[in-house]
Amino acid sequence: MGQEREQGLTRRQAIGAGIAGAATLGVATLAAGALAPGGGAASPASGSAPEPTSRTSTGRVPVAYIPHGGGPWPFVDIGIPAAEVDALLGYLKGLPALAATRPKSLLIVSAHWEETVPTVMTNERPPILYDYYGFPPAAYSIAWPAPGAPAVAARVRELLGAAGIETAVDAARGFDHGAFIPFKVAYPDAEIPTLQLSLQAGLDPAAHLAIGRAIAPLRDEGVFIVGSGMSYHNMRGFFGSAGSSDAAQFDDWLRDAVTEEPGERNRRLTAWAQAPSARAAHPREEHLLPLMVVAGAAGLDRGTVGFTGTMGGKRISAFHFA
Repeated sequence: MGQEREQGLTRRQAIGAGIAGAATLGVATLAAGALAPGGGAASPASGSAPEPTSRTSTGRVPVAYIPHGGGPWPFVDIGIPAAEVDALLGYLKGLPALAATRPKSLLIVSAHWEETVPTVMTNERPPILYDYYGFPPAAYSIAWPAPGAPAVAARVRELLGAAGIETAVDAARGFDHGAFIPFKVAYPDAEIPTLQLSLQAGLDPAAHLAIGRAIAPLRDEGVFIVGSGMSYHNMRGFFGSAGSSDAAQFDDWLRDAVTEEPGERNRRLTAWAQAPSARAAHPREEHLLPLMVVAGAAGLDRGTVGFTGTMGGKRISAFHFA
Protein backbone atom coordinates (compact mmCIF):
# COMPACT_ATOMS: atom_id res chain seq x y z
CA MET A 1 0.00 0.00 0.00
CA GLY A 2 2.92 2.33 0.58
CA GLN A 3 3.32 2.86 -3.17
CA GLU A 4 -0.39 2.94 -3.93
CA ARG A 5 -1.84 5.60 -6.24
CA GLU A 6 -5.23 7.19 -5.56
CA GLN A 7 -7.33 7.87 -8.69
CA GLY A 8 -4.17 8.67 -10.69
CA LEU A 9 -2.61 10.95 -8.06
CA THR A 10 0.22 10.02 -5.76
CA ARG A 11 0.30 11.53 -2.30
CA ARG A 12 3.50 13.35 -3.30
CA GLN A 13 1.63 14.93 -6.22
CA ALA A 14 -1.19 15.88 -3.90
CA ILE A 15 1.26 17.59 -1.57
CA GLY A 16 2.67 19.48 -4.52
CA ALA A 17 -0.81 20.60 -5.51
CA GLY A 18 -1.25 22.06 -2.04
CA ILE A 19 -4.51 20.66 -0.67
CA ALA A 20 -4.55 23.09 2.26
CA GLY A 21 -0.84 22.42 2.55
CA ALA A 22 -1.13 18.70 3.27
CA ALA A 23 -1.83 15.35 1.67
CA THR A 24 -2.36 12.01 3.33
CA LEU A 25 -3.72 8.66 2.22
CA GLY A 26 -6.63 10.15 0.26
CA VAL A 27 -7.33 12.85 2.87
CA ALA A 28 -6.99 16.61 2.92
CA THR A 29 -7.42 18.91 5.89
CA LEU A 30 -10.16 18.76 8.46
CA ALA A 31 -12.32 21.83 8.89
CA ALA A 32 -14.78 20.98 11.62
CA GLY A 33 -16.14 22.86 14.60
CA ALA A 34 -14.91 22.23 18.11
CA LEU A 35 -16.58 19.54 20.16
CA ALA A 36 -19.87 20.59 21.64
CA PRO A 37 -20.59 20.15 25.35
CA GLY A 38 -21.31 16.55 26.21
CA GLY A 39 -18.85 15.05 23.74
CA GLY A 40 -20.83 15.48 20.50
CA ALA A 41 -19.48 17.39 17.53
CA ALA A 42 -20.41 20.96 16.81
CA SER A 43 -22.45 21.66 13.72
CA PRO A 44 -20.61 21.95 10.42
CA ALA A 45 -20.64 25.13 8.38
CA SER A 46 -23.89 24.04 6.76
CA GLY A 47 -25.60 24.30 10.16
CA SER A 48 -26.64 20.65 10.20
CA ALA A 49 -26.24 19.37 13.76
CA PRO A 50 -25.33 15.73 14.41
CA GLU A 51 -27.47 13.26 16.28
CA PRO A 52 -26.62 12.81 19.97
CA THR A 53 -23.55 10.69 20.56
CA SER A 54 -24.41 7.05 21.30
CA ARG A 55 -23.56 5.50 24.65
CA THR A 56 -24.53 2.23 26.22
CA SER A 57 -25.04 1.46 29.91
CA THR A 58 -25.47 -2.27 29.36
CA GLY A 59 -22.88 -5.00 28.97
CA ARG A 60 -23.19 -4.85 25.19
CA VAL A 61 -20.39 -2.82 23.61
CA PRO A 62 -21.38 -0.23 20.96
CA VAL A 63 -20.04 -0.30 17.42
CA ALA A 64 -18.72 2.68 15.50
CA TYR A 65 -17.60 3.84 12.07
CA ILE A 66 -14.93 6.53 12.33
CA PRO A 67 -12.87 8.78 10.03
CA HIS A 68 -9.21 7.88 10.47
CA GLY A 69 -7.84 10.92 8.71
CA GLY A 70 -4.82 9.99 6.68
CA GLY A 71 -1.16 9.19 7.01
CA PRO A 72 0.50 10.47 10.21
CA TRP A 73 -1.68 13.61 10.45
CA PRO A 74 -1.90 14.16 14.23
CA PHE A 75 1.67 13.20 15.10
CA VAL A 76 3.66 14.89 12.33
CA ASP A 77 3.17 18.47 11.18
CA ILE A 78 2.07 18.21 7.57
CA GLY A 79 0.57 21.68 7.31
CA ILE A 80 -2.95 21.11 8.63
CA PRO A 81 -4.08 24.10 10.72
CA ALA A 82 -4.02 23.41 14.45
CA ALA A 83 -7.73 24.10 14.93
CA GLU A 84 -8.63 21.53 12.29
CA VAL A 85 -6.35 18.90 13.78
CA ASP A 86 -7.80 19.58 17.23
CA ALA A 87 -11.38 19.00 16.04
CA LEU A 88 -10.77 15.45 14.84
CA LEU A 89 -8.40 14.77 17.73
CA GLY A 90 -11.13 15.81 20.14
CA TYR A 91 -13.60 13.38 18.61
CA LEU A 92 -11.18 10.46 18.61
CA LYS A 93 -10.09 11.15 22.18
CA GLY A 94 -13.72 10.90 23.21
CA LEU A 95 -14.28 7.56 21.47
CA PRO A 96 -13.64 5.43 24.61
CA ALA A 97 -16.56 7.18 26.33
CA LEU A 98 -18.97 5.36 24.00
CA ALA A 99 -18.89 2.26 26.19
CA ALA A 100 -19.81 2.24 29.85
CA THR A 101 -16.78 0.10 30.65
CA ARG A 102 -13.38 -0.37 29.07
CA PRO A 103 -13.58 -3.00 26.30
CA LYS A 104 -11.72 -6.27 26.71
CA SER A 105 -10.41 -6.02 23.17
CA LEU A 106 -10.60 -3.92 20.00
CA LEU A 107 -11.54 -5.32 16.60
CA ILE A 108 -10.71 -2.88 13.80
CA VAL A 109 -11.96 -3.20 10.24
CA SER A 110 -9.68 -0.85 8.29
CA ALA A 111 -10.15 0.44 4.76
CA HIS A 112 -6.49 -0.39 4.17
CA TRP A 113 -6.61 -4.16 4.27
CA GLU A 114 -8.31 -6.34 1.66
CA GLU A 115 -7.98 -10.08 1.18
CA THR A 116 -9.68 -12.73 -0.96
CA VAL A 117 -11.57 -13.93 2.13
CA PRO A 118 -12.01 -12.17 5.49
CA THR A 119 -8.67 -12.53 7.24
CA VAL A 120 -7.74 -11.94 10.87
CA MET A 121 -4.44 -10.95 12.44
CA THR A 122 -3.10 -13.55 14.86
CA ASN A 123 0.19 -11.91 15.81
CA GLU A 124 0.60 -11.66 19.58
CA ARG A 125 2.73 -8.54 19.14
CA PRO A 126 1.67 -6.85 15.91
CA PRO A 127 4.27 -4.52 14.41
CA ILE A 128 3.44 -1.17 12.80
CA LEU A 129 2.80 -1.19 9.06
CA TYR A 130 3.76 2.26 7.74
CA ASP A 131 1.50 2.05 4.69
CA TYR A 132 2.09 5.62 3.52
CA TYR A 133 4.96 7.49 1.96
CA GLY A 134 6.28 10.97 1.22
CA PHE A 135 6.22 12.22 4.81
CA PRO A 136 8.99 13.43 7.16
CA PRO A 137 11.13 10.78 8.90
CA ALA A 138 9.17 11.15 12.14
CA ALA A 139 6.17 9.56 10.39
CA TYR A 140 8.05 6.26 10.33
CA SER A 141 8.86 6.09 14.04
CA ILE A 142 5.31 6.35 15.39
CA ALA A 143 4.71 3.53 17.86
CA TRP A 144 1.52 2.00 19.21
CA PRO A 145 2.55 -1.28 20.86
CA ALA A 146 -0.88 -2.72 21.60
CA PRO A 147 -0.84 -6.48 22.20
CA GLY A 148 -2.53 -8.74 19.69
CA ALA A 149 -5.64 -10.76 20.41
CA PRO A 150 -5.18 -14.26 18.95
CA ALA A 151 -7.97 -15.71 21.09
CA VAL A 152 -10.40 -13.14 19.71
CA ALA A 153 -9.13 -13.93 16.22
CA ALA A 154 -10.05 -17.57 16.76
CA ARG A 155 -13.49 -16.52 17.98
CA VAL A 156 -13.98 -14.33 14.90
CA ARG A 157 -13.18 -17.29 12.67
CA GLU A 158 -15.54 -19.50 14.65
CA LEU A 159 -18.43 -17.04 14.25
CA LEU A 160 -17.79 -16.43 10.57
CA GLY A 161 -17.43 -20.16 9.93
CA ALA A 162 -20.75 -20.81 11.64
CA ALA A 163 -22.29 -18.33 9.19
CA GLY A 164 -20.76 -20.19 6.24
CA ILE A 165 -18.14 -17.52 5.58
CA GLU A 166 -14.67 -18.76 4.67
CA THR A 167 -11.79 -17.11 6.54
CA ALA A 168 -8.01 -17.03 6.74
CA VAL A 169 -5.32 -15.84 9.15
CA ASP A 170 -2.26 -13.64 8.84
CA ALA A 171 0.33 -14.17 11.56
CA ALA A 172 2.75 -11.54 10.27
CA ARG A 173 0.67 -8.48 9.43
CA GLY A 174 0.93 -5.37 11.58
CA PHE A 175 -1.39 -2.46 12.31
CA ASP A 176 -1.94 -0.26 9.25
CA HIS A 177 -2.50 3.47 9.62
CA GLY A 178 -6.27 3.00 9.62
CA ALA A 179 -5.69 1.31 12.97
CA PHE A 180 -2.59 2.64 14.71
CA ILE A 181 -3.17 6.33 13.95
CA PRO A 182 -6.74 6.83 15.30
CA PHE A 183 -6.32 4.33 18.11
CA LYS A 184 -3.07 5.85 19.31
CA VAL A 185 -5.24 8.93 19.85
CA ALA A 186 -8.21 7.10 21.37
CA TYR A 187 -6.25 4.59 23.49
CA PRO A 188 -2.75 6.05 23.90
CA ASP A 189 -1.80 3.58 26.62
CA ALA A 190 -1.89 0.77 24.00
CA GLU A 191 -2.89 -1.77 26.65
CA ILE A 192 -6.07 -3.25 25.15
CA PRO A 193 -5.56 -6.42 23.05
CA THR A 194 -6.27 -5.45 19.45
CA LEU A 195 -6.67 -7.18 16.11
CA GLN A 196 -7.73 -6.29 12.61
CA LEU A 197 -10.21 -8.01 10.32
CA SER A 198 -9.74 -7.46 6.60
CA LEU A 199 -12.27 -6.42 4.03
CA GLN A 200 -13.17 -9.03 1.43
CA ALA A 201 -12.02 -8.49 -2.15
CA GLY A 202 -14.85 -7.52 -4.44
CA LEU A 203 -16.13 -5.06 -1.82
CA ASP A 204 -19.70 -6.36 -2.00
CA PRO A 205 -21.78 -4.39 0.52
CA ALA A 206 -24.18 -7.26 1.22
CA ALA A 207 -21.26 -9.59 1.96
CA HIS A 208 -19.83 -7.10 4.44
CA LEU A 209 -23.18 -6.64 6.16
CA ALA A 210 -23.25 -10.43 6.51
CA ILE A 211 -19.75 -10.41 8.01
CA GLY A 212 -20.90 -7.85 10.55
CA ARG A 213 -24.01 -9.85 11.46
CA ALA A 214 -21.89 -12.95 12.00
CA ILE A 215 -19.49 -11.26 14.42
CA ALA A 216 -22.17 -9.32 16.33
CA PRO A 217 -22.02 -11.72 19.35
CA LEU A 218 -18.57 -10.29 20.10
CA ARG A 219 -20.32 -7.19 21.38
CA ASP A 220 -21.66 -9.23 24.29
CA GLU A 221 -18.15 -10.55 24.93
CA GLY A 222 -16.52 -7.19 25.56
CA VAL A 223 -15.19 -6.54 22.05
CA PHE A 224 -15.39 -3.01 20.61
CA ILE A 225 -15.89 -3.35 16.85
CA VAL A 226 -14.83 -0.26 14.90
CA GLY A 227 -14.91 0.39 11.17
CA SER A 228 -12.09 2.77 10.21
CA GLY A 229 -12.50 4.59 6.91
CA MET A 230 -13.76 7.88 5.49
CA SER A 231 -17.32 8.77 4.51
CA TYR A 232 -15.90 10.84 1.63
CA HIS A 233 -12.83 9.54 -0.18
CA ASN A 234 -12.05 11.01 -3.58
CA MET A 235 -8.58 12.48 -4.03
CA ARG A 236 -9.50 14.24 -7.26
CA GLY A 237 -12.53 15.73 -5.56
CA PHE A 238 -10.27 17.71 -3.25
CA PHE A 239 -8.98 19.73 -6.21
CA GLY A 240 -12.23 21.43 -7.20
CA SER A 241 -15.34 23.09 -5.82
CA ALA A 242 -17.58 20.37 -7.30
CA GLY A 243 -16.28 17.97 -4.69
CA SER A 244 -17.90 19.97 -1.89
CA SER A 245 -21.34 19.62 -3.44
CA ASP A 246 -20.82 15.91 -4.11
CA ALA A 247 -19.66 15.30 -0.55
CA ALA A 248 -22.61 17.18 0.92
CA GLN A 249 -25.14 15.33 -1.26
CA PHE A 250 -23.72 11.94 -0.41
CA ASP A 251 -23.34 12.79 3.28
CA ASP A 252 -26.98 13.91 3.47
CA TRP A 253 -28.05 10.59 1.97
CA LEU A 254 -25.70 8.58 4.16
CA ARG A 255 -26.85 10.24 7.37
CA ASP A 256 -30.48 9.57 6.44
CA ALA A 257 -29.71 5.95 5.55
CA VAL A 258 -27.70 5.13 8.67
CA THR A 259 -30.27 6.61 11.05
CA GLU A 260 -33.18 4.68 9.49
CA GLU A 261 -34.70 1.64 11.18
CA PRO A 262 -32.28 -1.30 10.78
CA GLY A 263 -34.02 -3.15 7.95
CA GLU A 264 -34.32 -0.05 5.79
CA ARG A 265 -30.82 1.07 6.79
CA ASN A 266 -29.26 -2.15 5.56
CA ARG A 267 -31.33 -2.13 2.38
CA ARG A 268 -30.11 1.38 1.57
CA LEU A 269 -26.51 0.61 2.41
CA THR A 270 -26.59 -2.43 0.15
CA ALA A 271 -27.66 -0.12 -2.69
CA TRP A 272 -25.34 2.73 -1.69
CA ALA A 273 -23.96 3.14 -5.23
CA GLN A 274 -27.38 4.44 -6.35
CA ALA A 275 -27.25 7.32 -3.88
CA PRO A 276 -26.78 10.93 -5.05
CA SER A 277 -23.10 11.59 -5.88
CA ALA A 278 -22.18 8.12 -4.60
CA ARG A 279 -19.42 7.41 -7.10
CA ALA A 280 -18.21 10.99 -6.95
CA ALA A 281 -17.76 10.52 -3.20
CA HIS A 282 -16.30 7.02 -3.51
CA PRO A 283 -14.79 6.18 -6.91
CA ARG A 284 -13.60 3.06 -5.13
CA GLU A 285 -15.55 2.10 -2.02
CA GLU A 286 -12.93 0.59 0.28
CA HIS A 287 -13.23 3.52 2.71
CA LEU A 288 -17.01 3.08 2.93
CA LEU A 289 -17.13 -0.71 3.34
CA PRO A 290 -16.05 -0.75 7.02
CA LEU A 291 -19.40 0.96 7.66
CA MET A 292 -21.21 -2.05 6.22
CA VAL A 293 -19.48 -4.40 8.66
CA VAL A 294 -20.35 -2.09 11.54
CA ALA A 295 -23.98 -1.77 10.42
CA GLY A 296 -24.27 -5.54 10.22
CA ALA A 297 -22.85 -5.90 13.73
CA ALA A 298 -25.25 -3.22 14.97
CA GLY A 299 -28.18 -5.62 14.62
CA LEU A 300 -31.36 -3.84 15.72
CA ASP A 301 -29.50 -0.83 17.13
CA ARG A 302 -30.26 2.39 15.28
CA GLY A 303 -27.45 4.60 14.15
CA THR A 304 -26.66 8.13 15.29
CA VAL A 305 -24.26 10.70 13.90
CA GLY A 306 -21.35 10.80 16.34
CA PHE A 307 -19.24 13.41 14.57
CA THR A 308 -19.58 15.68 11.58
CA GLY A 309 -17.18 18.10 9.95
CA THR A 310 -15.33 18.71 6.72
CA MET A 311 -11.97 17.88 5.20
CA GLY A 312 -10.75 20.33 2.65
CA GLY A 313 -14.31 21.64 2.43
CA LYS A 314 -15.70 18.12 1.88
CA ARG A 315 -18.15 16.95 4.51
CA ILE A 316 -17.47 13.78 6.51
CA SER A 317 -19.35 11.95 9.26
CA ALA A 318 -18.85 9.28 11.90
CA PHE A 319 -21.63 6.94 13.04
CA HIS A 320 -22.32 5.13 16.29
CA PHE A 321 -24.67 2.25 17.07
CA ALA A 322 -25.69 1.30 20.61
